[in-house]
Amino acid sequence: MMASMRGALFALAFPCAAFAQDVTFDAGSADEDLETSLRSASLVLAIDADDDSSAQDYVAAARADYRRLLTALYANGYYAGNVSIILNGKEAATIAPLAAPAQVRSIAFRIDAGPRFTFGDATVGPLPSGTLLPESFARGEVAKSGAIRDAVRSGVTAWKQAGHAKAKPAGQQIAAQHDTRKLDVAVTIAQGPQLTFGALSVTGNTDVRAARIKQIAGLPVGAVYDPAEIIKAERRLRETGAFDSVAAVEADTIAKGDTLPVTLQVVESKPRRFGFGIELSTIEGLKVSTFWLHRNFLGGAERFRVDGEVSGIGGETGGIDYTLGLNFERPAIYGADTDLFVRAQISRLDEPEFIVDKASVEAGVSRKITDDLMVQTGIGVLTAREQTDAGTRSYTLLTAPLSATYDRRNDPTNATDGYYIDADITPFYDVTNESVGARVFVDARAYRSFGEDAKVTLAARTQIGSLVGTSIANAPANYLFYSGGGGSVRGQQYNALGVDSVINGQSVRTGGQSFAGAQLEARYGVTDDIGLVGFYDVGRISADAGFGGDSEWHAGAGIGVRYNTGIGPIRLDIGTPASGDNIGQSVQVYIGIGQAF
Repeated sequence: MMASMRGALFALAFPCAAFAQDVTFDAGSADEDLETSLRSASLVLAIDADDDSSAQDYVAAARADYRRLLTALYANGYYAGNVSIILNGKEAATIAPLAAPAQVRSIAFRIDAGPRFTFGDATVGPLPSGTLLPESFARGEVAKSGAIRDAVRSGVTAWKQAGHAKAKPAGQQIAAQHDTRKLDVAVTIAQGPQLTFGALSVTGNTDVRAARIKQIAGLPVGAVYDPAEIIKAERRLRETGAFDSVAAVEADTIAKGDTLPVTLQVVESKPRRFGFGIELSTIEGLKVSTFWLHRNFLGGAERFRVDGEVSGIGGETGGIDYTLGLNFERPAIYGADTDLFVRAQISRLDEPEFIVDKASVEAGVSRKITDDLMVQTGIGVLTAREQTDAGTRSYTLLTAPLSATYDRRNDPTNATDGYYIDADITPFYDVTNESVGARVFVDARAYRSFGEDAKVTLAARTQIGSLVGTSIANAPANYLFYSGGGGSVRGQQYNALGVDSVINGQSVRTGGQSFAGAQLEARYGVTDDIGLVGFYDVGRISADAGFGGDSEWHAGAGIGVRYNTGIGPIRLDIGTPASGDNIGQSVQVYIGIGQAF
């Protein structure tokens, strides 16, 4: 008696619970791909049996599934299909939404896809001269509805790229010829007039001046409309870091003189930010860094940043290094893609072979040539006091650094495809010794993924550097090259490879005037978050510029683990020497954020 009452109370308390006891899905002669597409389109099959879904939920889902399943058929080129959904023995389409049964006992899908259609006449137009439509939209190709959408989108995009901002589809004629299994498609595009960029306005700003926002956006008012310019304007504003969101909104209506007004809608970021970081290596020791940033220093989206860093704590790389830096950047000083920078830094670099205390100031400009190519140039002055085994000296350099970076990686912190090239040349004039020279350095990287789900990535890096126009005795100690450690050859001790030089009659160990190195990695994704790495690094140091004079090389190898996070993979590498008399006799450990390269 009590059990029956409990059952009655349960049914009363949850009158909507209605799990479908029997669901069958008969797709007839459909192949595996089509059946998968149909199953994925069904709302009924997506209902979680563990949820408290009501009978009304099943009826509503079944009624919606007619259209969704037909859409899936059209997407695969089937235009003569038939869909039947039987719920409790009754066609679901005949059940009123509010007249659902008390319980759903069975749902049966019966789908006859019918014959597959190909395109007969397939036209979209008019089109600008030279417009190419997708190859899938052509006579004889499978008549997938997605191919029609892609063709129309291509036509509209072509008109917009030609300055017709309001181009849109104006009409369509689609006829299925069942006797020939052909689908004839004719879509008309209304291109509208060619427009020029009109009045530019700004909304949402409170602290960043509207005039500066327009200047940074660089939208060419008066020029023929180009959707790429809209994308560039939004990108330029985002890259300042002064805004949480940016949207360039085109007016709905055309203004006088066939112009198109545009409104820049922005949401400003909090102007101030600070942060800190920490890295650990068994060789380099502990590195602690911090920064303070103002994103809108003078009201024109200028960035002012103060950085402090202490490194080499407990390491085997000499003593403790200190750096304090100031960096000011002003975007859009000469055109939207040219920025001004001013940098100042004081530092102590305490290495095994030398100690350098220096102060430097540098000013210059950076320019984005394309989305992938950035160039930078400037002038600077550097004064330093240097201590080596050969003695102590002071010098002042006038520098004119020039660099170019070409970045085609798909992800800067965890690249799996693409390549990266960074080239730097720093000509300098030594005021103290009245001599000139230049330091050249190139860093090139490439990535390629293979296999199922691209789980295997091969990564390669080469570094080449040379110091020309001077000698080791006159060169700044930190301009010379060493090899060994996390940035060059893992597994070898930090700066293990240098050269023996004679300075002021003394035999001392220094860096070389030339360096060549390579790093190879094979990365394998065990899961979405965990990866394994095997690596082999090699480096060579030469005594003279241009790889002349005495030279030596060494190598290291090892394995690593990566754990992916939202800010990049956490890296753990374990390396050992792979050349010389101590192969495999010592182990070096490297921990950091991001891939090694």
